[in-house]
Amino acid sequence: MSRRWDLLRPAIGKVLADFVPDPRQLIGAGTALVDGTICPTWDWRAIPDLFSSKAGYAGMNIQVGADLNGKLVAVGTEPVHGARHDAHAYAYATSGLAQALAEVDTVADLGYLGVEGIDTAPIRKPPHTELHPNHKEFNTQLSKIRAVVEHAIAHLRTWRMLSEEGGRYRPPISKYASMLKAVTGLFFVSTYE
Repeated sequence: MSRRWDLLRPAIGKVLADFVPDPRQLIGAGTALVDGTICPTWDWRAIPDLFSSKAGYAGMNIQVGADLNGKLVAVGTEPVHGARHDAHAYAYATSGLAQALAEVDTVADLGYLGVEGIDTAPIRKPPHTELHPNHKEFNTQLSKIRAVVEHAIAHLRTWRMLSEEGGRYRPPISKYASMLKAVTGLFFVSTYE
């Protein structure tokens, strides 16, 4: 089965690439909610930066964008090793999501604080003092809005290749990007067509 998947995966990704919509078409004049997720992989000893101490397992960081209703609108085209922080994966690595959402207003969590291209993020507590009550209220309201991006991530991770329940991704990491492209294409075709 894996040999057939190796043959079909690049073809599926290439054929379905035209069905992956431009996020600006799906969002229009709205706002994109950005977050990352660590999808589990086999712990390859030759690749030292796969282990995410935050997640507690080896994996790949995938950047995701959703609209305010929780509808998935974009998936970063290039996964980043799991040890990398969301800010790095979004802005400094080649995840591709920052470029896809370049002309869209974006909102993210504290993991993206100070990242160019992120328009709104929570307000960090200053050292040795408390947040102003208005800032606390702002952070609370922003968290309520951002919760829907977690639902979009959960919806994407129902695909077994990206989930913990399906087991860890075991093929060589060099094939991960083409798998992600195929899964993204299949996701958008099955969800929005």
